[in-house]
Amino acid sequence: ILNNRRVSGAENMKIILVFLFIAPLALSARAEKDYSPFDSAASPETKSRFAMLDDVRILANGLLQLGHGLKDFVHKTKGQMNDIFQKLYIFDRSFYELSLQTSEIKEEEEQLRQTTARLQINNEEIKNLSQEMNSKIEDLIQNKIQLQEKVWGLEDKVTKLATIQPSMQETKDISSLKAFVEQQDNHIKQLLKIVEDQHVQLDRQHNQIMELEDKLNHIELQELAENSFTGEQTEPEAISFPVRNATAVTYQSDGAAPDCTALYNSGTQSSGIYTIKPNGSEAFDVYCEMKFGSSWTVIQNRVDGSLDFNQTWDAYANGFGELNEEFWLGLNKTYSITKQGDYILRIELQDWKDNKRYIEYAFSLGGPETDYTLQLSRMSGSIPNALPEQTELRFSTADHDVDIINDFNCPENYLGGWWHSECEETNLNGKFVTPRSRGRLERRKGLYWKPKKGRYYFLKSTKIMIHPTDLKSFD
Repeated sequence: ILNNRRVSGAENMKIILVFLFIAPLALSARAEKDYSPFDSAASPETKSRFAMLDDVRILANGLLQLGHGLKDFVHKTKGQMNDIFQKLYIFDRSFYELSLQTSEIKEEEEQLRQTTARLQINNEEIKNLSQEMNSKIEDLIQNKIQLQEKVWGLEDKVTKLATIQPSMQETKDISSLKAFVEQQDNHIKQLLKIVEDQHVQLDRQHNQIMELEDKLNHIELQELAENSFTGEQTEPEAISFPVRNATAVTYQSDGAAPDCTALYNSGTQSSGIYTIKPNGSEAFDVYCEMKFGSSWTVIQNRVDGSLDFNQTWDAYANGFGELNEEFWLGLNKTYSITKQGDYILRIELQDWKDNKRYIEYAFSLGGPETDYTLQLSRMSGSIPNALPEQTELRFSTADHDVDIINDFNCPENYLGGWWHSECEETNLNGKFVTPRSRGRLERRKGLYWKPKKGRYYFLKSTKIMIHPTDLKSFD
């Protein structure tokens, strides 16, 4: 702005100089024009004097107007300069306040670190004290056992002496032993109370340490909070599936049902592990979950990270894990169920704030000759879709990657087999990563749900289930 004002002032000075240069010429020209041989009534000297006075007035008037213009320009420039200085003052003040806030945050962080260090030292001391107390308690328990044995022996003696009047000395011995046993019992109770108080204090110290660690990692946890589900989602109401003829299900000769839904309609209506035998397949165990007025066959369950899902192709094909804990049913078994008819795929998700979401697809699953190709079509749900629809997605693992994109192996880098397409939509078989894990790359190797145009939803638990769309397809 100041440079612009300097340029404008220089231009105005140039205009003044040109005006002062041209004005005398114009005055002289006008004087010559005003003088003519026909003006014989006045003398040349008189006419020249009046012409010069007029020119002086014109020049004075022009200079006065120019002065007023310069005065207005100066006032306007002063106003603009005042605005600039005011804005600079506001900026300096804001910067100073931000510097103060930054200093306060650094001081608080240092205090938190020091407090955490002190609490950790106290925690170690309390642990050592607790170990000593436990050792003393064990010794007291052994003493109590020995005393109880002595008391039992005394009770036997008392029983024998019930018919015999004991001597005064024996009575005193019995009384003193009883008093000693009672004293020992009271001492043990006091020690147990002290140990219990120590455990309570230890738990309190541990909780304080956890809270301080949460504050120190507030940036990581804020990122997680931004990538969590918004609001609590309640379970949807019971869904009525188009089961037109439940008795139309055909069972094998040994009486095994083809899936969990058939078991439910035959009278088995509690969740648990059952044996099924799909048409044209061997019998195997599955976990059936009863909900929404029917039963679903669970093909994947993750709850606590106790099972490593970074498995080989053969493991994913045949299944792994325990059906009442974390497990993967197996692609072969899932395919043997779904080839009987049309099925619904339901995915249930839970984030680290225990908010729940779900999504359901109509789907088809290919056999081993197609690398278990999956095709999806979204039906309903409470979370944006994160899997490509109407696209053939081939299942792949680190040792059997069917489609390496730009030399980037999805299962090897994200630690789990899945129907990958661009290595970014979702990874429900990845590494179980807690919220305290540092680094975006580490968290992206964990469980997450990633819509095409949305943020990452980092997950605590997942469950994948299937249900037939129409039981008459088993006829």
